[in-house]
Amino acid sequence: MSLDDLHLNLRNLTQDDYSQLKALMDAVYNDIGGAWPQHTIDRLIQEFPDGQIAIEDDGKLVGVALTVRVDYDEFSNPHRYDDLVGNRDIILNDPEGDAMYGLDVLIHPDYRGYRLGRRLYEARKELCRSMNLRAILAGGRIPSYHEYPDLTPAEYIERVARKEIHDPILSFQLANDFQVKRLLRKYLPEDEKSQGFATLLEWNNILFEPAERVLENRPTQVRVGAVQWQMRECASMESVLQQVEYFVDAISSYQSDFAVFPELFNAPLMGLQDRATQQDQLAAIRYLAGFTEQFKTEMSRMAVSYNINIIAGSMIEVGEEDRLYNVSYLCHRDGHVEKQSKLHITPQERREWVIEGGDELRVFDTDAGRIGILICYDVEFPELGRLLADQDMDILFVPFWTDTKNGYLRVRHCAQARAIENECYVVLCGSVGNVPSIRNLDIQYAQSAVFSPSDFAFPHDAVLAETTPNTEMVIFSDLDLTRLTVVRAEGSVTNLKDRRKDLFDLRWRDWSWKSGAKQDET
Repeated sequence: MSLDDLHLNLRNLTQDDYSQLKALMDAVYNDIGGAWPQHTIDRLIQEFPDGQIAIEDDGKLVGVALTVRVDYDEFSNPHRYDDLVGNRDIILNDPEGDAMYGLDVLIHPDYRGYRLGRRLYEARKELCRSMNLRAILAGGRIPSYHEYPDLTPAEYIERVARKEIHDPILSFQLANDFQVKRLLRKYLPEDEKSQGFATLLEWNNILFEPAERVLENRPTQVRVGAVQWQMRECASMESVLQQVEYFVDAISSYQSDFAVFPELFNAPLMGLQDRATQQDQLAAIRYLAGFTEQFKTEMSRMAVSYNINIIAGSMIEVGEEDRLYNVSYLCHRDGHVEKQSKLHITPQERREWVIEGGDELRVFDTDAGRIGILICYDVEFPELGRLLADQDMDILFVPFWTDTKNGYLRVRHCAQARAIENECYVVLCGSVGNVPSIRNLDIQYAQSAVFSPSDFAFPHDAVLAETTPNTEMVIFSDLDLTRLTVVRAEGSVTNLKDRRKDLFDLRWRDWSWKSGAKQDET
């Protein structure tokens, strides 16, 4: 048959198709009884019309997939084919079922080789996703098993999975992303070729949301606005807060879920002291820390007033025993505030400001996804991003402050690597400008950006947005969280899923012993 002669159409099966369906089933299933009676098919179409899918070629029925709805908990456990069938060959469709069960897939012998079965399976998967059902289950015959009398069913299945044996049904199912969940015994006793055995196969709907979570109306589209902030001389704390509020107002007017500021964006407040006083850098940074509490309070107020979550860059915080920390605050739009300390401190921060590193790493639940925050230098340590990814982080925010382009490129390249290896979004936000009158603010270099995983669903260079270098501006980016779910499960590569945990692992050390009770590592 020439490809030019094909005129394929995918549609739902109708009761008028029965005569063609019967002929097709009789031809394919001649070894196990042939076609279902007409009243069985009519009832199936009436009760679950969307699940009965057909492919026709110029009006000729050439492929069919028959499906019912079932209770997942019942049919993901051992069962027989007869458990699906009631009196008078009525197939037991459960209209409240949370899973689909694949009854049959039939392809006309003349049309094999055109991958029509794959089309039917893809249509089933799309239906499963659109109906928010948990999975597709199927009892798969193993019709070539009788040819290998020396193998147990488990050994046979393993060899099919390794492609050492081809089974017309199991090989096809495995090629279509189904996984063998268990072996079914006496599934279809009259199936002599399979000797009564079958595999229980499952395709998991990675986008499934339980009913209670659907009602929460969790967003799948998140909008982020990042401020490439210009360091400038300031006359007062109020003038800096006024500039902050200007940007929060502007970003919120675009219905953004997050407004992001850079690391130590309020550092120009050190310039309120004269240049001579600034020579004592430890005194200058402690002076800057004196503004932190009011900034945190005011930015939390803005988050509520403008209905936006704010990543408040980072600021200097005076902690226990009068120690200094570089801290990023997450100001939720519901009013509560959480924080992430910088863990790795640069030589300059240690030397001139005596900053200390924090000892806690967190993923934060927000109304727009699960997020992590790594401040500048921290993103250059890949272990941190991986620990956050293990806690299902969706978006990583990286407020940074770099003076030269080579310093910036270290942060940028590491941030982009974190997006790829952890299959998440990364928002990079820095500051620009030259302030010669303030020590350590002489020069800044930044090109803020938003990075994605590197796969077909994302831009070819894995860059969703980026600013003009060294120019004060705002960038916006829409982040699709559903794409993360898909790429983690079905991407061209699946970095998180494919890790060799049999060879290595990564743990966060428990520092609770600092407060008097040392515990084991977790």
